[in-house]
Amino acid sequence: MGALGPTPPPPLLLLLMLGVRCCAREVLVPEGPLYRVAGTAISISCNVTGYEGLDQQDFEWFLYRPEAPEAALGIVSTRDSHFSYAVFGPRVAAGEVQVQHLQGDAVVLKITRLQAQDAGVYECYTPSTDAHYLGSYSGKVELRVLPDGLQVSATSPGPRGRQAPTSPPRLTVHEGQELALGCLARSSTQKHTHLAVSFGRAMPEAPVVRGTLQEVVGLRPDLAVEAGAPYAERLAVGELRLGKEGAERYRMVVGGAQAEDAGTYHCTATEWIQDPDGSWAQIAEKRTVLAHVDVQTLSSQLAVAVGPGERRIGPGEPLELLCNVSGALPPPGRHAAYSVGWEMAPAGAPGPGHLVAQLDTEGVGSLGSGYEGRHIAMEKVASRTYRLRLEAARPSDAGTYRCLAKAYIRGSGARLREAASARSRPLPVHVREEGVVLEAVAWLAGGTVYRGETASLLCNISVRGGPPGLRLATSWWVERPEDGELSSASAQLVGGVGQDGVAELGVRPGGSPISVELVGPRSHRLRLHSLGPEDEGVYHCAPSAWVQHADYSWYQAGSARSGPVTVYPYTHALDTLFVPLLVGAGVALVTGATVLGTITCCFMKRLRKQ
Repeated sequence: MGALGPTPPPPLLLLLMLGVRCCAREVLVPEGPLYRVAGTAISISCNVTGYEGLDQQDFEWFLYRPEAPEAALGIVSTRDSHFSYAVFGPRVAAGEVQVQHLQGDAVVLKITRLQAQDAGVYECYTPSTDAHYLGSYSGKVELRVLPDGLQVSATSPGPRGRQAPTSPPRLTVHEGQELALGCLARSSTQKHTHLAVSFGRAMPEAPVVRGTLQEVVGLRPDLAVEAGAPYAERLAVGELRLGKEGAERYRMVVGGAQAEDAGTYHCTATEWIQDPDGSWAQIAEKRTVLAHVDVQTLSSQLAVAVGPGERRIGPGEPLELLCNVSGALPPPGRHAAYSVGWEMAPAGAPGPGHLVAQLDTEGVGSLGSGYEGRHIAMEKVASRTYRLRLEAARPSDAGTYRCLAKAYIRGSGARLREAASARSRPLPVHVREEGVVLEAVAWLAGGTVYRGETASLLCNISVRGGPPGLRLATSWWVERPEDGELSSASAQLVGGVGQDGVAELGVRPGGSPISVELVGPRSHRLRLHSLGPEDEGVYHCAPSAWVQHADYSWYQAGSARSGPVTVYPYTHALDTLFVPLLVGAGVALVTGATVLGTITCCFMKRLRKQ
């Protein structure tokens, strides 16, 4: 059933009412004309004020087409389900055209897919609920439907990554590399419009809808660049960039690709126009698939192998170990960096052990703790092959060796982030022992020493085995009594002679001098001058055997410890009697003086009496 259009109130009655009432009904619709694109949706609001009667007002929508500007075509009504003309009936029944109440006196007309014949003047009419006709009962706005001139397409990803010959392409990038994608967006709309372009990512194989498409970065209609929430920080630090190249090309660059960057990337272009009220309205949207992107993580590719296999060498011989880093890895440089090092764990020790040497991400070598001063080289001998060389191995170098490689991603500001690490299989290294056996015998010359004298302690050393050129070093230690007990943990160095013949002297509590000397090929002497009570203690000598290799480094091939030697500074007998003698003499003098004084006093009294 068709509508014949709204019936206005009689003009005479309207004029009579103008003098009676101060308020009138007014129907408000947006200012026109409005421009929209065929195939897109539009919503036109309408509200009424100054009315009487029920709060719930009814609304009727009409269309006046340009070819018949006087003919009103009923579109839809809030009070009559059979209101629509035949041209709108099927679309209303399908829900493509509908009217919705926003509140009692406001509605919105929605058309989900505009057609070219939807162009014209739209009228919103409100049937009267007033006691008298007064004011306006309808509002009109013009809608112009434009042809769809928006186009969006993918551009070639360029030289970065490996592209498979599929459509859309499948692109593989290494973790840490740049991911660059581009798209073309243009519009042939004759009106002044703005384009907004955004790049989004969906999970691999997931259907693409607004709920599954995560925006990465976009260029807004006002030319502002904004990123989706998960990418905001990367945009702020410069790892994510979006730029416009020329009039139609847009390019997104994601620096330092991460595993979570894998997915299907899309480019979405939207066209915006400014309505007469100053607001911006989206009039078109197009989306295209750019590429399916796989991110090859470094952890899945990094592998380390070592050679040449289990090693058995003698002391002083060079030790060379090779480490090869393999995998589909990006070359070191702008996006990635690598460090390689060797670790060693003594036989039977748990864990990977301690660092021997390494090359950092800048190619600078360094030695681990305890290896300073030794001739050890860590160098890169091929593209991914590294060599560790110890010029002269020691028995203490025996153990299990592992090569440790680490891969780093270079982010903005050249900052590095560790992305993966891998250790090689264990490589056993055996270094033959020198077979040096030392024995030491120490004693106190003279057996008994007194305070103020010099105590001489001798240490004789016997050596069995060892290579030619073996040198000896000897140190003297003392354990002083604390609370009446001796503790080896409190042993203090008194003095000694190193394998190079240089003496090292400790500090005596009393500050008296110390001398250490070699008195025979394998005999050492310690002398404590001006012996005092603070020198009391248990002394021992500790010899060690040292071997010097061709690289002039030393290593300890053996050690021993003598038995204890007790040093007790005795006091001389005269010193023992001196104090009692002084005390006795003093007492005698006092007693004699007292007796003499008493006798003299009594004698003088007697003389006075006579």
